Amino acid sequence: MNLIQNPELLDRLAASYALGTLRGKTRNRFEAMAREQAPVRAAALIWQARLSSMAELQHAAQPAPAVWTRIANLVRGEQVSKSMQATRAAAAAAPASVTSSGGWLSSLLLWRSATALGVAATVAALVVGVNMREQLGQQITQRMGGEIAALRTQLQATPQIEYVAVLSDDKSAASILVTFDAKNRKLVLQRVGGYAEAGDKSLQLWALPPAGGPRSLGVLGADKVLNFAAAEGDVREVPTLAISLEPKGGVPSAGGPTGPVLFKGALIQKVL
Repeated sequence: MNLIQNPELLDRLAASYALGTLRGKTRNRFEAMAREQAPVRAAALIWQARLSSMAELQHAAQPAPAVWTRIANLVRGEQVSKSMQATRAAAAAAPASVTSSGGWLSSLLLWRSATALGVAATVAALVVGVNMREQLGQQITQRMGGEIAALRTQLQATPQIEYVAVLSDDKSAASILVTFDAKNRKLVLQRVGGYAEAGDKSLQLWALPPAGGPRSLGVLGADKVLNFAAAEGDVREVPTLAISLEPKGGVPSAGGPTGPVLFKGALIQKVL
C-alpha cells in the first residue's frame, strides 16, 4: 500500500500510532514504512508533537471540600447507628416488669429518645446531602468551564500545518523536520538527527523552485527547534528544500549555496 498517495489514510494511521491505539501487525507495518519513507516519518512526528502538548491541559486534581464533608457525614451516621443499636440492645436486656410502672416508663422513654435521635440524624443527613450536592454541582460546573476555556485557547493556538518536509542526508537518514504553519506564517525547523556543525560554520535553508535559482529561507542557529517568519508565497510551489554548510552567518541569497548540500527533501503540501 502506498500511503503517500492516500494522505487521509496516512494522517489517520499517524494519529493512531501517536495515540498508541495502532497495535499488532498494523503498527509493525507502519513503523517499517516510516523507516523507509520520509513522508510517513514526518506524519508520525507531527502527530507526536501535537499530542505531547495536550498534556499541558491536565491539572493536578484535588478533592473538593464537599467530598470530605460527605465522608464525615457517613462516619457520623455510622456512629449514630451503632449508638442506637447499643441502646436497643440494652433496653431489650433490661428486665421488663409489667407491674412496675417505673421500669416500664423508663423503657418507653428510652425507646422514644432513641427514635427521636434517629429521626434527627436522618433529617441532618438529608439537609447536608442536599447542600453538598449543590456545592459539588457548582464546583464541577466551574471546573468544566475553566477546562473548556483552556482547551479552546489551546486549540486556537494549535498550528495549522499545510506543508511538511523531511530533509535527509545522502544515506536517507532524517536530519531536519520542516513544517509550515500557514495560520501563524511560521516555518518551523526541528533537528531530529545528530549532526552538529563546527563553530565557524552555519547551516542555511534554501528553497529550490522549479524555475530560477535557489532562494535562501534563513540561517539555522544551534537550537534544536527554530522558527522562521515566512509567507505562504515563500513555500508555495516549491518542490524541494535543501540545507547547505556555509561560513558562519550564512551567505547572501543571490549567490546561492557556496558550500556542500548536506540535507535535502521534498516539500509536501497536505490536502486534509
